[in-house]
Parts: sequence; C-alpha cells; structure tokens
Amino acid sequence: MVVITLQRAKCIGCNYCVEFAPEQFRMSKKDGKSVLLHSKEKKGFFTLKSPDDTILKNNMKAKEACPVKIISVKQK
Repeated sequence: MVVITLQRAKCIGCNYCVEFAPEQFRMSKKDGKSVLLHSKEKKGFFTLKSPDDTILKNNMKAKEACPVKIISVKQK
C-alpha cells in the first residue's frame, strides 16, 4: 500500500510532480496548482491510498523534486 499526501494550498505550480508521476498528478487549469488525482481531501490535505506498489518509485522522485516539500509518500 502506497499513501501519497499533497498540501495543495502551498503548491507553487512548478510542475515537477507531474513530470515524475503523471499517473497521479495533474496541473489545474484554473489556478495552476498541482492536483493529486483520485484523492480525498481533509483539512487541506489531499490523500491517495493505492494498493499498487509500482507507483512508489515515481512518486518518491516527485516528493524529492518538490521545492516546497508539500508531498508526502509512505509505503505501508
């Protein structure tokens, strides 16, 4: 199980997450911020829980590339 969390309000729209993990991230055409696809929002945190462990590598790259450190990736 891979758990990805995004603090969307702090996003600066650099697009790195989309470059490294396009299956999970898109840039919003409305405000230019990152969107974590298929996630659930709770108190400003968008969380995606996926049983697919193959997404871990690309999302770890997205986490490391994020200049404002608003992406969390954990394997459970």
